[in-house]
Amino acid sequence: MSTLNIDPPPTPDGPPPTTVEASPEPGWRRARLAPSLAEVHRTVEVNGATWFRKLLAFAGPGYLVAVGYMDPGNWATDLAGGSRFGYTLLSVILLSNLMAVLLQGLASKLGIVTGRDLAQACRDHYSPRVTVMLWAMCEIAIAACDLAEVIGSAIALRLLFNLPITWGIVITSLDVLVVLFLQNRGFRLLEALVIALVAVVGGCFLFELIISRPELGAIARGFIPTSDIITNPDMLYIAIGILGATVMPHNLYLHSSIVQTRKYEENAEGRREAVQFAFIDSTIALSLALFINAAILIVAAATFHRTGNTQVAEIQDAHQLLTPLLGVAGASTVFALALLASGQNSTLTGTLAGQIVMEGFLNLRIRPWLRRLITRAIAIVPAAVVAMLYGESGAAKLLVFSQVILSLQLSFAVFPLVRFTSDREKMGEFVNSVPLKIAAYAVAGVIATLNAWLLWQTVRAWVA
Repeated sequence: MSTLNIDPPPTPDGPPPTTVEASPEPGWRRARLAPSLAEVHRTVEVNGATWFRKLLAFAGPGYLVAVGYMDPGNWATDLAGGSRFGYTLLSVILLSNLMAVLLQGLASKLGIVTGRDLAQACRDHYSPRVTVMLWAMCEIAIAACDLAEVIGSAIALRLLFNLPITWGIVITSLDVLVVLFLQNRGFRLLEALVIALVAVVGGCFLFELIISRPELGAIARGFIPTSDIITNPDMLYIAIGILGATVMPHNLYLHSSIVQTRKYEENAEGRREAVQFAFIDSTIALSLALFINAAILIVAAATFHRTGNTQVAEIQDAHQLLTPLLGVAGASTVFALALLASGQNSTLTGTLAGQIVMEGFLNLRIRPWLRRLITRAIAIVPAAVVAMLYGESGAAKLLVFSQVILSLQLSFAVFPLVRFTSDREKMGEFVNSVPLKIAAYAVAGVIATLNAWLLWQTVRAWVA
């Protein structure tokens, strides 16, 4: 007979709870141990008298996930796509967002139904050797993602306050203290900060859209795929860059964990309701991410492509040209402010993802401040060294390199996610339907193929 240990609630800086392993549950090689993000697990009440109040109670995790789809690593591909090819690649952004909605929906369902985040599910399914390999690759990917966000925030501080990149990197590192302060005072407060920063980014680009006066008819046509995307090699390269950089592996681990902060009923009806509300939450949040990514490309098309500045691909170039080309004072400042909010938002969620991955794969629980300090140091040290040695241009190149590393790891998160949620023994009545299973594996295959192609082209360009 299986017996599970009920852990005492951990204190923020106290020793981790002890756990006793139970006999494996059906469908899993090993048993579930301590809950994901134990310090905030099931701390948010979701019982409400009305459907709308419940929707508000479940709202939040989707926005923490959505920031990964609008982080500084995505800006360069959106800027390049808009400046070189106008509105044509809007259809690629839309397709990327639809893929993201599907995968994040699966991630939230895995967490709610099994009580495991994706890292824990991998540990409980695969052998220890495979688990350690997946953990190491995921840590590299998180460090690469964190690197892009740290550099993006440092560039924003450089543009806004003329701070040296090195100092910007140091200041950006202090966000770890913000995460600890807010999480210790309730997960909803951390979610509120993230949503506020997302609103800042959205507001900034709404302003940029209005003053850039894009062609509405051309925007509508841009959301319709054309054969030029496939037949034009340069356009295909940027399109694959947009697709490849959109879905971030750490978001799948993050989402499968933070949905468990909600105190839903742990029965079939309660889980079904939680899955539905989590899907609505992430879909709304990712729709906002779609708006912001599309807005970056539209502003680039309306401002740079229309005036013949078709080679704008770096954030610094876009910042420098926005005000003189648009003729509106403050346009460049608003752009840099959006970049700063985007970068800081992404680093906040990146530190959470780092904790989830280490605890989930290794069942290694250390003090939160120490775990986040390690995560931040892994990103800051290479960024600071490159900035000191090569300056702003070196930091920008490191930003691109981080996206290549991310593309290597993505499939190692996507395929296990699709496999687990398609396994009836693991998911029971919540298993993916046949059409959903086909769609999920198709998306996983497309992402793997496109990322492999993008990696090959990038390596060829570096060698040449």
